[in-house]
Amino acid sequence: MSQDLFDKTVTFSGMGLSESVAQGVTEAGFEYPTDIQAQLIPAILAGKDVIGQARTGTGKTAAFGLPIFHLADPNVQMQALILTPTRELATQVAAELDSLGKHTGIRTSCIIGGESMRAQQKSVERGGHIIVGTPGRVMDLHGRRQIHFDNIRFAVLDEVDRMLDIGFRDDIKKILRNVRGEHQTVFVSATIDRQIESLARSFMKKDAKKITTVSGSLTVSMVDQKYLPVEPWDKRALLLHMLRHEDPDTTLVFCKTKATVHKITKYIQDKGITAREIHGDLHQRKRTQVMESMRQGKLDVLIASDLAARGLDVEHITHVINYDLPEDPEVYVHRIGRTARAGRQGIAWSFVTPDQGQLLTEIEKLSGAMIEKMDYPKFKPGPVPSDIRDDRAAERRRAEAPARTLESRVAGAIDTSGYSEEELKAMFPDGNIPKNLPKRGLGGKFRTRRG
Repeated sequence: MSQDLFDKTVTFSGMGLSESVAQGVTEAGFEYPTDIQAQLIPAILAGKDVIGQARTGTGKTAAFGLPIFHLADPNVQMQALILTPTRELATQVAAELDSLGKHTGIRTSCIIGGESMRAQQKSVERGGHIIVGTPGRVMDLHGRRQIHFDNIRFAVLDEVDRMLDIGFRDDIKKILRNVRGEHQTVFVSATIDRQIESLARSFMKKDAKKITTVSGSLTVSMVDQKYLPVEPWDKRALLLHMLRHEDPDTTLVFCKTKATVHKITKYIQDKGITAREIHGDLHQRKRTQVMESMRQGKLDVLIASDLAARGLDVEHITHVINYDLPEDPEVYVHRIGRTARAGRQGIAWSFVTPDQGQLLTEIEKLSGAMIEKMDYPKFKPGPVPSDIRDDRAAERRRAEAPARTLESRVAGAIDTSGYSEEELKAMFPDGNIPKNLPKRGLGGKFRTRRG
């Protein structure tokens, strides 16, 4: 465990939490709060609107969940609304809250797409004190009048930087606009830039408090980060080589697109490694099955799009591999945060192609860490593909070809010295290579001023 992760000057019961809440925390195995919990819980208990920024894996769910359990009324339904950007994160948050609040009488309902609406409605009817969900499904059930916001006392956005991103922003505005009663607003994330903070404050009271516990670095302190220089065509072979020779416990591989996720998963499976894929096009039932297999330790490798960067909390993930380096440095922070959970040691490897040096530098600036090069002499790069080799050779010939002289340009001569015989044949299939440029006129019968 990381020693600087916890605040040992205070206990959960010492923060004024009720006995039933403290009992759930104790049974979950926690004695001291993390830094973000030690600061966020008292602020929420005091009735403040709060923006909380802390490293991934530092217990932000408990930081906003425990004070809600303490303040919530067991006789009032739908008094807390917690919105998340992904179904996986909603499921994870709901499960964690169920565990922490099992002695409080406060029940959680998970509202996400891809699952039965009827079952979710029944869950709300049986308890539904806290609703955890994704914006689309929450708006859908609200539009059908199967849930309402009349009793909302707490509105929480988890991963607020993503929730207020352009893709979710309109939905969030509509939902929060419908929460008309007096309520507290709590926004949390690992990364919050100035623009997102400014937008977040527009939904909050003027005296909203910001709490930051990242101590100048957004990167999980217990992650050993390395990068491996590699040509694009060697990435697949390098991934296979590392999975076979490094013997990681459970590995999470991130790819940029769903197509790459599918292609790489099939390649790894064909090589005899137990691997599964997860991305936005996968049916919810299959996504749930994949996540359950991973949590049970039945899966060696999970290959994912960035959908899983938020909302995948599995303790035994030892390695994160960035097969594709993300264009957004903040996405990198969330990716590597899937390992080193709650202070455990983790490893993050990134494949970096020759044109991505600047992107790696931007990631280092944001994370506040120097990512060292990982020399890997055991891996032997493959040959350069023929199409790449031909393109490079043609570029080299063009670069090395002598510039046309002024005399040749005036004379209208065509300079073919920079081209091979094959290229000239492709340009002039009939074999007649012109010696001069065509006349300036178009050959018509109409006279022009230039003629």
